[in-house]
This record gives sequence, structure tokens and C-alpha cells, in this order.
Amino acid sequence: MVGGTDTTATIGEWVLTELMQHPEEMIRVQEELTQIVGLNNLVEEFHLPKLHHLDAVIKETFRLHPPVPLLVPRRSTIFLNAWAIHRDPSVWDDPLEFRPQRFLNPSNSFDYQGNKFQFLPFGSGRRICAGIPLAERMMFYVLASFLHSFDWKLPNDKKLDVSDKFGIVTKKNTPLIAVPTPRLSNLELYA
Repeated sequence: MVGGTDTTATIGEWVLTELMQHPEEMIRVQEELTQIVGLNNLVEEFHLPKLHHLDAVIKETFRLHPPVPLLVPRRSTIFLNAWAIHRDPSVWDDPLEFRPQRFLNPSNSFDYQGNKFQFLPFGSGRRICAGIPLAERMMFYVLASFLHSFDWKLPNDKKLDVSDKFGIVTKKNTPLIAVPTPRLSNLELYA
């Protein structure tokens, strides 16, 4: 449970970082949230399956910033470097670019189950992460709520640091500091 909390928080920070670096994508997600949830309601679980663009943003963030970039199963002679796989130009067009649209194409069936070896944010096979359903639900709900309820910007128009540090979990080099501004019309929803 501790590992799941750390990796989920880390990927949440990376999603917000990518959206602040690509404000047009944040606007698309917020427009989707406004259309599906409205501005007089809070995000609820039944909204989550309808949030296709948010799903694409999360998957694209997992592709660029896999929370566990290098999995080494016990007594294994094989190393799985998800970070390198997710940036392989023979698999991904413009692999270093943040492009959530690549996950919106209906012909792409990328999921978190490790069935397509080009996209392995949770690993694959017998050692796949057991917490996928919980992590996926938490990510969607928390990010949908954050992006639906607030506009986000950097304090004092600071420069966004997107560098990472390698470790068991791929964290940002410097923590994301962002300023929320309410965007819901019914202020009682914030109580």
C-alpha cells in the first residue's frame, strides 16, 4: 500500500506538471469535465469512464514518466526498462513530445494490463502491479476533481522544472508548486 501511495502521488504530480507545461491540454481536459460534470456539480465516480481526454493525458504521462522505470524481478536475468520502451522512436511518433491524442485513436487499445509491450507503466506478466485498479481509479478521481474544480498556474510566472531524478520511483527533481484558482460557479461546492 505504501508503494502504491508513493507512485500514485508521483504520477499525479507529473500529470499536473505536463498539463501546466501544455496549457492547451489542460483546457481540453477542463472543457471535457465541464461538458460531462458541469460547473454546478462535483466529480463523481460515474463520470470517470466518460473522461476520455483525461484518460489519454494520464496514459501519455505514464508513457513519458513511468513511476517505476526499471523493474528487476527477483533472480531475473532480464531487465525491463519501461522508460526506454516508452521513448522508442520505432514504436512512438515523436516519442519525446507530450501528445495525449495518441491514446484517443480507437484503433489503439493501450491499457494498463501489460498486454502491449510498448506501454508498460505497471509492468507485465506475473509480476505486474497488483494495485492497477486502485491506482487507476485514484488517479482519475483525484485529477478529475483537481482539474474540474480549479484552474492552475505557477506562482509569479516561475519557470517550470520538468527534470526528473532516477530512483525506484521516477520523481520530479524539484516539487511542483502550483496556485489553484476556483473555477466552479457554485462556491458552496468548495465547503
